[in-house]
Amino acid sequence: MTTNDIVRHLLSLPASRSSSILDRVEPPPPCDEDESLSSPCIPDLVHRVAARAPDAVALRSGSESVHYRDLDQRSSQMARYLVSLGVVPGSIVGIYLERSIDFVVAALAVFKAGAAYLPLDPSTPADRLNMMLKDVSASLVMTRSDMPASLAADVRLLFLNQSAAEGASSDSDAPPIKVSAEQLAYVIYTSGSTGTPKAVAVSQGSLLNLVEWHNRAFDVRPADVATQFASIGFDAAVWEVWPHLVAGASVCLVDDSVRTDPERLRDWLIREGVTISFVPTPLAERLMQLAWPQKAALRFLLTGADTLHHYPSKSLPFAVVNNYGPTECTVVASSAVVFPQERASGLPPIGRPIDNTRIFILDANLKQVPTGQIGEMYIGGAGLSQGYLNDPTLTAERFIPNPFIAVTGDRLYRTGDLGCYLPDGQLAFHGRVDDQVKIRGYRIELNEIIGALSRHPAVRENVVVATEDGESGKRLVAYVVPQIDSPTISDLRDFLARELPDYMIPSTFVRLEALPIGTTGKVNRAALPALTEENLLRDEGFVGASTPTEQRVAKVVTSLLGLESIGVNDNFFYFGGNSLFGTQVIARLREVFQVEMPLLHLFDYPTVAGLAKEVERLMVAKLDAMSEEEAQRLLALLERPAV
Repeated sequence: MTTNDIVRHLLSLPASRSSSILDRVEPPPPCDEDESLSSPCIPDLVHRVAARAPDAVALRSGSESVHYRDLDQRSSQMARYLVSLGVVPGSIVGIYLERSIDFVVAALAVFKAGAAYLPLDPSTPADRLNMMLKDVSASLVMTRSDMPASLAADVRLLFLNQSAAEGASSDSDAPPIKVSAEQLAYVIYTSGSTGTPKAVAVSQGSLLNLVEWHNRAFDVRPADVATQFASIGFDAAVWEVWPHLVAGASVCLVDDSVRTDPERLRDWLIREGVTISFVPTPLAERLMQLAWPQKAALRFLLTGADTLHHYPSKSLPFAVVNNYGPTECTVVASSAVVFPQERASGLPPIGRPIDNTRIFILDANLKQVPTGQIGEMYIGGAGLSQGYLNDPTLTAERFIPNPFIAVTGDRLYRTGDLGCYLPDGQLAFHGRVDDQVKIRGYRIELNEIIGALSRHPAVRENVVVATEDGESGKRLVAYVVPQIDSPTISDLRDFLARELPDYMIPSTFVRLEALPIGTTGKVNRAALPALTEENLLRDEGFVGASTPTEQRVAKVVTSLLGLESIGVNDNFFYFGGNSLFGTQVIARLREVFQVEMPLLHLFDYPTVAGLAKEVERLMVAKLDAMSEEEAQRLLALLERPAV
């Protein structure tokens, strides 16, 4: 059996059994005798790798590489500087950077200072960033002087490219601070059902459990090359970085130029020799449909954060692994290799609980339900977070005493997710108990969007729903009852962008005279109308396609977006379009018109009218290089009506 075959088999076993077998995997090289083996945490383990293999590449981004010696020394020097600035164990330090090598170095420095980090994604609205900083009482923020000025004036900033370099200690040893399993490692915000985001606090011990499971389950070795794809505010980024650095592997940051283009991402993964990669579910499903060379280095394609709809084909040279886990349970709670199925009767399972994790399926009375029966999923074990920072009431509501284990302090997290155990012991996911959804991997409480939209002066009532878009996952649709005059879609999007990140802004807005109310007095979501030309909010009145080229472009766009029609001046991105859809639009235009159009042109010309003009320009430009007969065929194609 190959290594992949063995790992696939192990992942198909119950957690208790797989743990014992995986423990037989060859152990890492022994540590020096003076190194304590009692409860080492992430900074200790990365330091040990640097001592064993100082010249190995730890991080790669484009043409820039950082070796383990440099990663260890830079983070240690930075940690000493943080301590000199007053950072102490228990402090929370903000990191306001994009996905980058600097972010990883800064996070490791925070660990070595005994503190926890708060990722601050630069794409997040300024008001939300400052709310987060105030909420956690962050002691300071690590950033660069060239970052957007989005933070409040009273926030203490540490510029990595200026003051940090000047103040960094020449001593390359980490501060003499013992990092314990109980200490806070990071804080990540998730959307809140009451309209207020929630700060999930994860300990070093919970993070270490994820790291140890991952490295055993996927047999991670120093020769492996892993990717860092997720935005820093998405907890999957935690999973992508720390297990691989602890194992001595290389972490390669995915180029922004390929992150949303499946074909280019595939080629990049092959070119970089990546062996383990995580990508969000919608993109993973697109990658699974592409042709791959059998000699590709990729061993595991990990996915999660949304419902996986498809099984992989037998032709793929790597294993597809479906994962499930709330942020409150340190990224992953269950995992499974998804095997090819020609005639599958249901969606791919979400696997079995990972090491040191238990998942119970309970009814409303907290009683376990039989195999095959749907109930709410409750998660217990070493991966549970400490709860919600500064919110003991909500923590007590969602983290309940474990009724199945008579151990003081043992807890279960009430996920709000529905699931059941299958006869083979794997779990099947069956949606949400409430209105919480996941969009592009981000967990969202719809009430937070509804609350923000309600604050618009032209909105009297509104409701927001998530609709399925097949292989591309879900999209948000807002149904709006205006006060008097209908606001424009740009007006609403601009208003929401002041408070909400991009992934929480609805892609489509529908105008209603009144919300449908059911007999219980609640909004009857099942009675919400379908999208039509008449009820869609626009920036201006509907203008239909008039030329053959516009008609054919409109046909391409509407078929991909699932719309009956679209106006020639309607913005593609305002009607459910995104980068993944965009790659499909470009591919279809290439097929229909035989023109090569970069994806960036869709951002420059996001309307049917704009795309049609660009298509015609590209087609006419080809005439000079054609024979008269070829040119006539091309002109005939331009004049042919849309099918």
